[in-house]
Amino acid sequence: MCSMSISVSIVEDDARVRASLARLVDSTPGYRCVSNHSSAEDALKEIPGFTPDVVLMDINLPGISGVECVRKLKPSLPRTQVIMLTVYQNTDHIFKALAAGATGYLLKQTPPSELLAAIRDVNAGGSPMSGHIARKIVQSFQETASQAPQASETLSPREAEVLDLLAKGFLYKEIADQMKISYATVHTHIRHVYEKLHVRSRTEAVAKHLGQPRTRREIAATP
Repeated sequence: MCSMSISVSIVEDDARVRASLARLVDSTPGYRCVSNHSSAEDALKEIPGFTPDVVLMDINLPGISGVECVRKLKPSLPRTQVIMLTVYQNTDHIFKALAAGATGYLLKQTPPSELLAAIRDVNAGGSPMSGHIARKIVQSFQETASQAPQASETLSPREAEVLDLLAKGFLYKEIADQMKISYATVHTHIRHVYEKLHVRSRTEAVAKHLGQPRTRREIAATP
């Protein structure tokens, strides 16, 4: 059972929040907190020795920022997934964190059950984001949609539906429930979307999709 648990490291300078997150992770079957750190400096020294599956990273840390910490950690931990856990909804912060190597971006007020689901989702290949964050990203893409590159292939109706739900911030399990398909089928659709759009992440896929304003209407009319 222990070997099947998702290992999590926490980087958070607020001792109360850090302890609360550690308790949540350790008290939930299937998860274990392997380390927690009060600064980016400590995290950079110690986390590589734990090789966690997932890191919960605060942005506003004393000294080195959380974004810079992610940038420095990723080369030595390419398989470790990082979720930014922060109070910031600023678009600039979001894109800097994603560009640095973060895979998810959640607000600190995210309910415990959703945070645990996000950890599981990012470990399974997803890119969890709070609804407000996903909307900000979509709005940012829409503002520059005319500059977005075109996809070389047309998505199927089901693939387009999956991509629309991804853009709204849905987790993989939520997409499966919404579309009444299996979790594995969702993964298959997303893999096909990435292949057809020639992208490697949710962010790139949504950017390309929103850059083609006619795509969804055309797809909806496709038999």
